Amino acid sequence: MLSTRTPLPFRFAALLLAAALFGPALPAHADDGAEGAEESPGFAARLEQGVDQFFGEWIVGPLATVFFYDVVFWDDPPAHGDRPEGAIEVPTPTRTEAGWILHQVNGAADASALEGIVGGDAAAAIVAARPEDGFEDFGAIRAVEGVGDWEAKLLVTHAGAMKVPFVVLWLVLGALFFTFRYGFPNIRALGHAVQVTRGVYDDEESEGEVSHFQALSSALSATVGLGNIAGVAVAVGMGGPGAVFWMVVAAFFGMCSKFSECTLGQLYRQTDAKGHVSGGPMRYLAAGLEEMGMKPFGKVLSVAFALMCIGGSLGGGNMFQANQSGAQISQVVPLFEGSAGRLVYGLVLAIFVGAVIIGGIKRIGKVAGLIVPVMCGVYVLAGFGVLFSNLGEIGPAFGKIFGEAFSPDAVAGGFFGVLMIGFQRAAFSNEAGVGSASIAHSAASTDEPVREGIVALLEPFIDTIIVCTMTGLVVVITGAYQSGQEGVEMTSTAFNTVIPGFEYVLSFAVVMFAFSTMISWSYYGERCWTFLFGTGSSMIYKVIFLIFSVLGAIIELGNVITFSDLMILGMAFPNILGMYFLSGKVKRAFDDYWKRLKSGEMQPRTAVAKAEAAEG
Repeated sequence: MLSTRTPLPFRFAALLLAAALFGPALPAHADDGAEGAEESPGFAARLEQGVDQFFGEWIVGPLATVFFYDVVFWDDPPAHGDRPEGAIEVPTPTRTEAGWILHQVNGAADASALEGIVGGDAAAAIVAARPEDGFEDFGAIRAVEGVGDWEAKLLVTHAGAMKVPFVVLWLVLGALFFTFRYGFPNIRALGHAVQVTRGVYDDEESEGEVSHFQALSSALSATVGLGNIAGVAVAVGMGGPGAVFWMVVAAFFGMCSKFSECTLGQLYRQTDAKGHVSGGPMRYLAAGLEEMGMKPFGKVLSVAFALMCIGGSLGGGNMFQANQSGAQISQVVPLFEGSAGRLVYGLVLAIFVGAVIIGGIKRIGKVAGLIVPVMCGVYVLAGFGVLFSNLGEIGPAFGKIFGEAFSPDAVAGGFFGVLMIGFQRAAFSNEAGVGSASIAHSAASTDEPVREGIVALLEPFIDTIIVCTMTGLVVVITGAYQSGQEGVEMTSTAFNTVIPGFEYVLSFAVVMFAFSTMISWSYYGERCWTFLFGTGSSMIYKVIFLIFSVLGAIIELGNVITFSDLMILGMAFPNILGMYFLSGKVKRAFDDYWKRLKSGEMQPRTAVAKAEAAEG
């Protein structure tokens, strides 16, 4: 029996699991009558709906209002009630604007999502008339009865407005600041990062739990996944081929955010009596700002980060992955179809995840070090297969990407629209500035904190500049971005043009990427959990995490998972704010390291071994 001393998250997880597994067997309300009892939802369904509604109304809504508040630079679009007198002239939308309109209209869960743009009546008419596969073009939306010239113009005006969610602007500005503050380490240290990752500078006596390569693989396993497969397709579908260019630019600057947070993670990491390393924003925000005389401020930021990281690890890093991978694999493996099949999948997934995470970061690093290179290799090789089959189209594809990145069509709606779409998808893909990666990199074996920060430079480079660019090239060369599809469907269609049956490979890739994401996020959440509740409670968190893995596969809690996604993005607020104050320390550490490296004071392991042999 659960007592009042049982940790609240554990009680909540146990309640949800019991409801999901046994709720359907419970009787309906006694006063519903025989007929009503057959039709009314069971206890589990009512609990699920209640929890989802609570999160949506009281938590997700207010948080989304802040995090995704659109910062409008110009062309603030008019409201539906501001209709002018006289005839309305509807402008022809650019491709970027048309892509944005189709994405908003076809992706709207209900009429309320469009009501703020075209008004309640037109929004209801659009959703009611929307085909199962979505509208194919802007003309089909205009033809809907109830959508007049004013509503059509509002759609185009909103699409052309120069606006960006506040959280994306926060991430981009932070990346730009760190790039110039540290003097472009993303260019100067890129070659050195490859050498360090290869183990050229490894020292077996250095403090830590995993190698540079394993730390990089663990961090990459949390970011390489659906964002690379589906996110790029969404960006190209909305913004055209030019969005790929701006994703690469955003990743280029994001490399310095990763460098900053992972260097700080090493500088302020702690090792317990058992030799387990703990580092990350929750550590350096508290300790670093305390050194600067801002202890209360640092404590608030560190606790806020830890709480959001735990929430993000259980939802976006766990439940969402189990849910989406289960939906994908059930399409090709009949065993996992239906409610019972999803339960089986959830249990199997939890067993495999548990077998890894119980062993801690060392086992996570070993597994991630195997999965990530293999899956990235398979995906990139398949991409090369498509490119080689369309060699004559590679040049024109790059021409489209570069040309449409600087499209002169409507400076606000064209050029800046494509730029912001690319920046937004890149920020969501590589999570540079969120701070999660520094938790994994803190465990790397090294006596040089800056060295691990330099290794972390490779994350956005691999995640976005290589893998995302490959996806972008494939969907552009094959013309799949003009198919009207979105996300995984567009990517699958693109690969299927050259590799028939690739949807099976893609399903396997989604499952493996989801698995690797889950094991890495379990470590992030566990480190933040022990920061708040002590190392002795580590196993409690791991059990909770596995329970939520099963729940994620069998129930649909849309707003709960959306809340978790907001937590992941929300981690960027305390992290980047704290890194701004600590940037001077990172700058001094990097300058000192680079000076010693260039002077020859730090030699590769092979050079040291040769020198020792010569002396002997």
